[in-house]
Amino acid sequence: MRAVEPWKTLSSCQLADYRIARMRSVRREHPLTKKEHEFYVLDCPDWVNIVALTPERNLILVRQYRHGTDTVDLETPGGVMDPSDPTPEFTAVRELREETGYEGTSARVIGSIAPNPAIQGNRCHTVLVEGCKLMHPTAMDASEDIVTELVSCQQMGQLIREGTIQHALAVVAWGHYQQLQVSPPN
Repeated sequence: MRAVEPWKTLSSCQLADYRIARMRSVRREHPLTKKEHEFYVLDCPDWVNIVALTPERNLILVRQYRHGTDTVDLETPGGVMDPSDPTPEFTAVRELREETGYEGTSARVIGSIAPNPAIQGNRCHTVLVEGCKLMHPTAMDASEDIVTELVSCQQMGQLIREGTIQHALAVVAWGHYQQLQVSPPN
């Protein structure tokens, strides 16, 4: 089997800055044909999605309007890592508290993916936060309108199958958690 080689970068030029992402044009050389091609890349910060569990093992989900799909969606809490955030766990604890008012007793990364490697270079980290209790009022951003909902772990699969939960990264977060249940760490 032939190995796939990385493409040589010939140039990279920022085209726009949209606050949540920067767009750049990248010229690369095909490793076999040596022909140049132009690609567009979105430089986004890393994100976190949070599998947050109460002591009763209920999942903390959020319902909010999503501009891209023009729908109100049920999904896992999550958000963008700020440049000053030292770790995904730090971001997850902050986002969970801001969006839901819940705080947990532990936080750990249980998975990390490339959301769309065709056009993005960032990572989305799934953080498990356990022992969550409602401790604070929410502190949403001015552009957020979020309602918190608790669901049992048994309901989650059905919510995904019926399309109530359609956010791909929330589905991946649930998959990371399910995999952890099948193969717990040593």
